[in-house]
Amino acid sequence: MDGTEVHAVLTVEAAGPVERMAQEQQAAEVIIVDTSGSMSYGKINEARKAAMAAVDTLRDGVHFAIVSGTAYAHMIFPHDRRLVPTDRGSREAAKAAISRMEADGGTAIGRWLRLAADLFQPFPHAIKHAILLTDGKNEHQDAREFDADLAYCTGKFVCDCRGVGDGWVVAELRKVASALLGTVGDIPDPKDLEADFRAMTQTAMGKAVADVVLRVRTPQNASLKFLKQVSPTLEDLTARRTPSGPLDGDYPTGSWGAESREYHLAIQVQPGTVGQEMRAAWVRVMVPDTGAQLAAGNVLAEWSADPVASTRINPRVAHYTGQQELAQLIQDGLQARKDGDLELATARLGRARGIAQQSGNGDTAKLLDKVIDYDPESGTARLKPDVAKAAEIALDTGSVRTARMRKEPQG
Repeated sequence: MDGTEVHAVLTVEAAGPVERMAQEQQAAEVIIVDTSGSMSYGKINEARKAAMAAVDTLRDGVHFAIVSGTAYAHMIFPHDRRLVPTDRGSREAAKAAISRMEADGGTAIGRWLRLAADLFQPFPHAIKHAILLTDGKNEHQDAREFDADLAYCTGKFVCDCRGVGDGWVVAELRKVASALLGTVGDIPDPKDLEADFRAMTQTAMGKAVADVVLRVRTPQNASLKFLKQVSPTLEDLTARRTPSGPLDGDYPTGSWGAESREYHLAIQVQPGTVGQEMRAAWVRVMVPDTGAQLAAGNVLAEWSADPVASTRINPRVAHYTGQQELAQLIQDGLQARKDGDLELATARLGRARGIAQQSGNGDTAKLLDKVIDYDPESGTARLKPDVAKAAEIALDTGSVRTARMRKEPQG
């Protein structure tokens, strides 16, 4: 047969004494708060509360710092460029410093991140996590400097990004989160910042293993076509490969706590003969610094002359292929709407609404319903005439969140 492409969905789950392991793991945290002029009034007040809540959530012994961001990065606590261990005294001193933060100046996100990377440098084996909050555009550094800053930070820590209000740019924070293996969250109401910061910090404190990679080995006559995280969010890891042997490549996944993620792997192989079985890939979950192997599994392929068997698409592969198409349709549709191509926007977003309904992604369907009017019977859609900027941001941000299959098919 001439089949040359093997697809698989890999489920990786961290279980066992993760909570105890997390308590024993060295950790470092940097909280970055946008203090540009646009954060004035209510937003800066809520940002202060949120940063204080994050400090209170840190466990004793975790090294931390508070950074404020304008056109430059500023140390809020401590005053010198270092991290300090969390204890009762440092918590109170940090919160006192946070209470004095004022909103004034510009925005240069890359510079804030570069400072965080330098602060983490003395802690190479720690769980290194940053929170970045902004309400605006990266206006005070050019694209070249921003890209250089992201390249400098890549691989040095994980960063979860939050945008508050409706003046920030989803694509900018998505670029940061993608490079630094974090998440992007949309906080329309500043009053929700405190609970969100507390939850992010709790999640960070639950991480037990740092710098985990998927190590993929392919046969000599095969090559990896792509490797993408497909749950709980979409992230293409293909271009992040680091060679780790003649046939091996490492793909970064960041830090892990008690959680489960899924990955879509595609391998290009040489054609085989009917009945032949081969190992298309050997996948290991590794910590490269220690050489520890946490899990391993094979991706097997078999050639068949049965046209039904050979053309049947695995339901999980089909599901996540649809989720990836859904995200792309939403982002393309929103861009078309921004560009004034209303016909293309309607087509893309209408198609996305249909996929969301078919795949059981109810959360995304609800977000789409704030942007388009959709008739599920006919499958037709039309753009709503007046759409709040916050609705567009919520849809764009949510486009990369996927829905898992609710139940594996039987038989």
